[in-house]
Amino acid sequence: MRAVAIAGIGGIRFGKYGDRSLRVLGEEACIKAIRDAGMKPRDIQAAYVGNLAQWEWGQGLLIGHSVLREIGITKIPITRVENGCATGSNAFHEAWYRVATGACDIALAFGVEQMTVASSEKILNVFTGRQHAERDGDMGNSAPGLFALMARRHMEEFGTTRNQMAMVAVKNRKYGARNPEAQLTRSVTVEEVLKDRMICDPLTLPQCCPRGDGAAAAVLVAAKIARKYSSVPISVAASVQVSGTYPDDRSYTCFDTDVRAAEAAYKMAGLGPGDIDLAEVHDCFSVAEIVHYEDLGFCRKGDGGRFVEEGHSGIGGKIPVNTSGGLLSKGHVIGATGISQIIELVRQLRGQAGGRQVEGARVALQHNGGGFIHTDTASCFIHILRK
Repeated sequence: MRAVAIAGIGGIRFGKYGDRSLRVLGEEACIKAIRDAGMKPRDIQAAYVGNLAQWEWGQGLLIGHSVLREIGITKIPITRVENGCATGSNAFHEAWYRVATGACDIALAFGVEQMTVASSEKILNVFTGRQHAERDGDMGNSAPGLFALMARRHMEEFGTTRNQMAMVAVKNRKYGARNPEAQLTRSVTVEEVLKDRMICDPLTLPQCCPRGDGAAAAVLVAAKIARKYSSVPISVAASVQVSGTYPDDRSYTCFDTDVRAAEAAYKMAGLGPGDIDLAEVHDCFSVAEIVHYEDLGFCRKGDGGRFVEEGHSGIGGKIPVNTSGGLLSKGHVIGATGISQIIELVRQLRGQAGGRQVEGARVALQHNGGGFIHTDTASCFIHILRK
């Protein structure tokens, strides 16, 4: 494998874009990333697009081709990928792999999704009922229910409190208020989080990520030519993908995929958890971020609640987590989420994060899980970036 760098990034604010087409959203993000890389559309040699289920609500399977045709990119290999909530990260990983193996020198990864055009019932049917009807969907299970069970178990085993879980939402909304690309930009207090509408006990509304529309893109290049396009190329030190083992004998307070992917990524990068300056993790629900702290090695098992309570995951702490505002503030736009995490980390490593800048950041970790089977995520991606 050869070294790969990120030369350009581009995205649009996640939100509600019922008056714009999916294609237009994707075009804007791709154009921004290509311009940021200082290149022309014709320089792109391969492209991967993350898009979950637009065919479910009638917007076409060939969205990658439609987007790129409009900005003058044709003839090259264009591939649509889908891998649950980790769809965007999968697109990024495939683009990285194509460049790392020498199949091409420049690849574009982008994700685009328009989720507000579908009803909640239709989206929940895509995520739960159809895949495992006999075990999950027909039994009434859903994502809030699964993570509420995890929260309850974590509280029972480790003494994690409702206040500590609420603090995750408070922290992420604080940084979301500083991020012009976040959906939710109003800060909240612990008291407001706890008193808000209960979704599935103990998770209240601010502890559950919103859905939305949006797009995000990144241009990856062979490191040997990176300086031709970017004055501050960001190295991809590790790109790892794993799938779940779905164990029956593991307590429901750990993601086995997180642990194995983190071990592989740290080994690939030649680093450890203590070398990470900041991270973007998959905080679909507040308790998920707490569990990710532990699984990724940022703190000991069971200490995740104290980790956030003591300020270790905030700016100025040991490892600032989700300085973008995370999914809890930005929203979860399935096809684009993973790449939007990458965009935040690249900005941080370039020193372009403004009021949420982590000073001196040189090493960053991105984490994104996708799908859920039994007691584990179906897929997990971890990328480690270096300045």
